[in-house]
Amino acid sequence: MTRPPRRWRTEGIILRRRDFGERDLLLVLYTRQGKYTVRAPGARHPRSRRGPHLQPLHQVAVLLAHGRERPVLVEVETLRSWMVFREDVTRFTWAMYVSELTDRFVWEGEHYPGLYDLLRRTLDAIARHPQPDWPVHYYETHLLSRVGYHMELHHCVRCNRPIQAEDQFLSFQEGGVVCPSCASHATEHLLAVDVRTLKYLRHLQRSGPEAMWHPIPKQGVRARVARILQGYEQAILEQRLRSSRVLKQLGEFQPKSSPKSKTE
Repeated sequence: MTRPPRRWRTEGIILRRRDFGERDLLLVLYTRQGKYTVRAPGARHPRSRRGPHLQPLHQVAVLLAHGRERPVLVEVETLRSWMVFREDVTRFTWAMYVSELTDRFVWEGEHYPGLYDLLRRTLDAIARHPQPDWPVHYYETHLLSRVGYHMELHHCVRCNRPIQAEDQFLSFQEGGVVCPSCASHATEHLLAVDVRTLKYLRHLQRSGPEAMWHPIPKQGVRARVARILQGYEQAILEQRLRSSRVLKQLGEFQPKSSPKSKTE
């Protein structure tokens, strides 16, 4: 039987980091092989050459070795750091939201094919997109589907009838759309959703990554999509993400006041 290699190379994105011991760091990486917590010995030493590479949201190439409790970082090289995140607090916070979301929904050692490339592509879109929230919503819908929380948007979750082109209701607890007929019998914990917002949610869910860029709905629709996705995530996690509080303070979840906002 072939023994697994003692060392291996991969690339990943640093989701978060924290101090460990006197001079080490613990890094949470999402790599091409899945999510891992890695110890970086001596990374907090003032003369460490690794420290500058080990920042959240950095895409890194790493050499890892098997450790007693977790993988140990041997070598690291920054592949991409998205400098714009240091200059734009809104883009940075949306990127941290994606990072935190991935960390919370993916367990240690879990691997979802294609998720690493989607995460990298989403961070790149946040850095360049005219509306950085929109690629985040695309990522949210596909992350939820991959980890087993696919939101049912085409059939009523109670009667299983196809959803018609009219305003509907959403149940976070039941994981999808409730038709007006079923909603009339039990309205508790239901959220009204207009047909236009539902249309864009469906578009995000069924489309490829090009949906990050086109079409881009108006801000009012994007704000409603954000509130729906965040409500669903909060119902699953049973708490809010820390970065969502910052985004709320930045006004990212509120539609801009304009004469057209009521009809978007």
